[in-house]
Amino acid sequence: MKNFGLIGAAGYIAPRHLKAVKEIGGNLAVAYDVNDSVGIMDSYFPDAAFFTEFERFEAHVHGLRRSGTPVSYVGICSPNYLHKSHMAFSLRTGADAICEKPLVLEPADLDDLADLEKETGQQINSILQLRLHPAIIALREQIKNGPKDKVYDVDLGYFTSRGAWYHASWKGFEQKSGGIATNIGVHFYDMLSFVFGPIRENIVHHRAADASAGYLEFEQARVRWVLSINRDHLPAHTPEGQTTHRSITVEGKEIEFSGGFTDLHTASYQKIIDGHGYGLDVVRPSIEVVSRIRTAPIEPDRGEKHPDIKKVIGQ
Repeated sequence: MKNFGLIGAAGYIAPRHLKAVKEIGGNLAVAYDVNDSVGIMDSYFPDAAFFTEFERFEAHVHGLRRSGTPVSYVGICSPNYLHKSHMAFSLRTGADAICEKPLVLEPADLDDLADLEKETGQQINSILQLRLHPAIIALREQIKNGPKDKVYDVDLGYFTSRGAWYHASWKGFEQKSGGIATNIGVHFYDMLSFVFGPIRENIVHHRAADASAGYLEFEQARVRWVLSINRDHLPAHTPEGQTTHRSITVEGKEIEFSGGFTDLHTASYQKIIDGHGYGLDVVRPSIEVVSRIRTAPIEPDRGEKHPDIKKVIGQ
């Protein structure tokens, strides 16, 4: 049985990691979070050690190694800006890292981590669960088996309402979260490159604290996209009382993938322990996309705009 550690145990996504470790037959030996609201651990690993101080967590991890029961993997669910340092800790302590997205905020961070992988002999794995979703896999096969020279028209719209708390938390600070496109969009950009091939062009139409929009061209897709956390931006066609609207269409046909997420972290963990995780090279294209979205000039007149962008840009 492999021993696991978990950093960010009180976070929103942590229960999926706890469930994954349990379902693959692993053992959570130790967990850490600055917050102590981690009662969910009792449902999975009530005997796991837990610390709210990183120094004590680190000492316990080293103690496990000295005792002959080392931590083999560390799951990382901490705020985005801490991912790099927490992955570095994992590798230096002799454990492979399993990190939530975005893996890092800048492409240069990937270079540093690649050097550290070589130095330590350990590996970094990213959770990219959309690549394991049956609907996305089916779409990829459809594109792969279709005309090689066809370029598909794709619309991506993701409106997920967040309250005032969002802007007061680390997520509301670009230097910590990477901004809207990074924090809530990076897995969509990865999915698009997974299905449609390498990116060719990246144009930004709008960039603000609560929303972002633009146009992307991949080898086999022209993508109009818009992301927002502002409930006032919800499209008029959103059902009454619904605070989230997510839509991906390919050639006008909706791709339904709202369900089927329950077990994707478990599938991700299984692939990792089987030696088939998604490493730094796989992650790089999506990190390059969001880095450019964060810094590129705003060009509202270049590329086609998403049809639901009007409320976002105040029209």
